[in-house]
Amino acid sequence: MADNTQLPNGFTGFAFRKPAGGTSAADAIREREAQRAAHAGQPAPAQTPRRGVNGFLTEREVASDAANDARGAFQYNRDHEEAAAAYSADGENAEGRVEFDPEKLATIPEKDRRWAWLEIDLNAIRHNASAVKKMIGSGRHMMAVVKADAYGHGAVRVAKTALNSGADYLGVATVDEGIKLREGLVNAPILMLAEPPASAIPLLLAYKIMPSVYSPEFAIKYAEAADSMGLRAPYHLAINTGMNRIGVRWDEVVNFMHQIGFHRALELEGVFTHFATADCPETLDFHIQAKRYIEAVEGLRAAGINPGIVHCANSAAAIRYPDVRFDMVRLGIGLYGYQPCPETTPLIELRPAMSVHARITDTRLVPMSEGVSYGLNYRSPGSVKICTVPVGYGDGLRRGLSSRTDFLVDGVRCRQVGNICMDQCMFEVDLRSYARRRRVDPQVGDEVLIVGQQGDAMVTIEEMCETLNTIPHELCIGFAQRMPRYYV
Repeated sequence: MADNTQLPNGFTGFAFRKPAGGTSAADAIREREAQRAAHAGQPAPAQTPRRGVNGFLTEREVASDAANDARGAFQYNRDHEEAAAAYSADGENAEGRVEFDPEKLATIPEKDRRWAWLEIDLNAIRHNASAVKKMIGSGRHMMAVVKADAYGHGAVRVAKTALNSGADYLGVATVDEGIKLREGLVNAPILMLAEPPASAIPLLLAYKIMPSVYSPEFAIKYAEAADSMGLRAPYHLAINTGMNRIGVRWDEVVNFMHQIGFHRALELEGVFTHFATADCPETLDFHIQAKRYIEAVEGLRAAGINPGIVHCANSAAAIRYPDVRFDMVRLGIGLYGYQPCPETTPLIELRPAMSVHARITDTRLVPMSEGVSYGLNYRSPGSVKICTVPVGYGDGLRRGLSSRTDFLVDGVRCRQVGNICMDQCMFEVDLRSYARRRRVDPQVGDEVLIVGQQGDAMVTIEEMCETLNTIPHELCIGFAQRMPRYYV
């Protein structure tokens, strides 16, 4: 009868005994460490007493060793250091191991690491800025609104392009957005279109970012901080004319200025409001806001207060309503080539700057009635090729577009099918021949246009917005979440 004294609970499948001539995991690790230390001219690591059964470590003991070994927490870095030490004087790998040069790895383009990317047409940005500048006239300032990383287009590159195309002011939403522009060597005036926390005041002063002001507490703290450093505290006064988001009420502006106007460091550079309905067909609310804003500005002047730069027109108002252009207009969505509303379309030509690209990662002929993607909501009709691209809702291609949008392949519209996944989605290519339709047969690696134009065919952000009942701002920002940008 077999000796089961070393078997747990009579189990006869495997013994805990160390096989003859075998090496335990613990022994192998110790031997490897000793070889590395000897090669580097260092003393061999101290041997720890064997534990477990016959020299084999239990899972708990292995975990304990890993937690207590400080070097183990940095295995990746240690391997790189040892790899560098393994090279001989002439640069060859003394141990014959394959090594990678981090500098060479960094040269692999982002769109070759994953076949999905954005292209930003800077000529379109130039065209849009110049077209609006021409419309409003040379006697007015133009602010390029580059908040939210220029609506996903890249704040620094867009800001520099806009400044070279007629803009002379920049608008941001956060302190960090302003800092990013300064670190990108952008020297134009920057207005933060909100009032930050008082704790951010040193950053405003250090990076010369003008805040919007609408609370006396912040205004005084801002002035005191500037005065203590021998600096001025420039700002724009935000006026609430009916949107009820931020700002001093239009009929309380003069009283507000009397509360803070005594401070010698404060410097009123401008006043502004924001329209809630400039892009709506109905105009009554817009005209009410405009009237209130004019009353507020006139009230300041009557009180002997110079309002500075007077501005209230966003893209829609700047294009639709010449009477509210005043000293400056704020160009937001129009800068990126999207009409703020249908009413502006016949008034100005704008060119979208963003296009979304991918390459096919997989193709397959799916038999009739078989499903595709999560839920198998789509079923193959047969005689179709299903192609996969590495773009999903994690990249801004909203899941609500599933089976409701098209992609372009060599100028031919192909229907997206199946539920859009987080990182991938599929589209259908009809392999049947039609007299009036050009047949395509895409292969792995072929380029696909998710948003943009190929020849006479195009898929636009506006189409997607109609499907999703949203606005271009949201989709543009979404597409920039993960995909790299290339400027053309």
